[in-house]
Amino acid sequence: MKEKIGFIGLGAMGSGMAANLLAKGWPLAVVAHKKREAVERLRALGATEVTTPKELALASDVILLCVTGSEQVQQLLTGPTGILAAGKPLLLIDCSTSNPAITIKLAEELSQTGIMLVDAPLARTPKEAAEGKLDVMAGGTPEAIARARPILEAFAARIVETGAAGTGHTMKLLNNFVSMGYSAIYSEALMIAAKANLTPQVFDSVLRGSRMDCGFYQAFFDFVLNRNENAQRFAMANALKDMSYLASLAQALQAANPIGAAVRNSFASAVASGRGQSFVPALSDVIADLNGVSLTGARDTAG
Repeated sequence: MKEKIGFIGLGAMGSGMAANLLAKGWPLAVVAHKKREAVERLRALGATEVTTPKELALASDVILLCVTGSEQVQQLLTGPTGILAAGKPLLLIDCSTSNPAITIKLAEELSQTGIMLVDAPLARTPKEAAEGKLDVMAGGTPEAIARARPILEAFAARIVETGAAGTGHTMKLLNNFVSMGYSAIYSEALMIAAKANLTPQVFDSVLRGSRMDCGFYQAFFDFVLNRNENAQRFAMANALKDMSYLASLAQALQAANPIGAAVRNSFASAVASGRGQSFVPALSDVIADLNGVSLTGARDTAG
């Protein structure tokens, strides 16, 4: 018999993950959050709906969380309608991008209540979530990860065991640091190019196919060149949140991270300008605007 799964966080990633769990035979219960569309689709596929995290815990053996970060996770756990109010031993799989320091402390606290925690943050996009081809970084005890693995395999093509609780979230922050760092470098380089009368098309003609090319570059430039708003569906407000978590982690480790601070400042500028809900590649427009140039109106000097 498959364990009963509860799922909270039916956003762009979570809805695809939940649909894959149903498709692969896992009994699923869900809690609605902001929008009804995903809930109705999942109910049509066989999911049941409950109204509170406590009810979800009572109906489940395992709960998956796919929310924004540590603050939201803690809100779901506590209070009279929270998961802990059910007083039930569970496996809790946190697929959010959370603060590792909080995750480590939380894992210890939950273990005293009979709840095992696996931090299992995600890489890739909503497209891969729908296709069941996400990458997962999994931290926790060997027992907890062994129990979580068949569930994660329902929506993941690759699962990397990172070590103890908190290491999955640490690795996710490092992964996002690299990708957001690329985004900040691309954006600043494009701005300087525009000020020097070089278009994004010329820039791309040099980097594409070179050693500097990669899948992340191609997705970023699908927005820059083709204005594909869905090329990388990750909000700049979330990027700022993750880079703030990274700064907290570096401080706790007494590590100097000046590059991390610079990347964080780039996204802080975007959020301060009112573009926090725009997706990450739009950082290129923000940095260009701040410097008085446009990436869309430049003359193609290659022609």
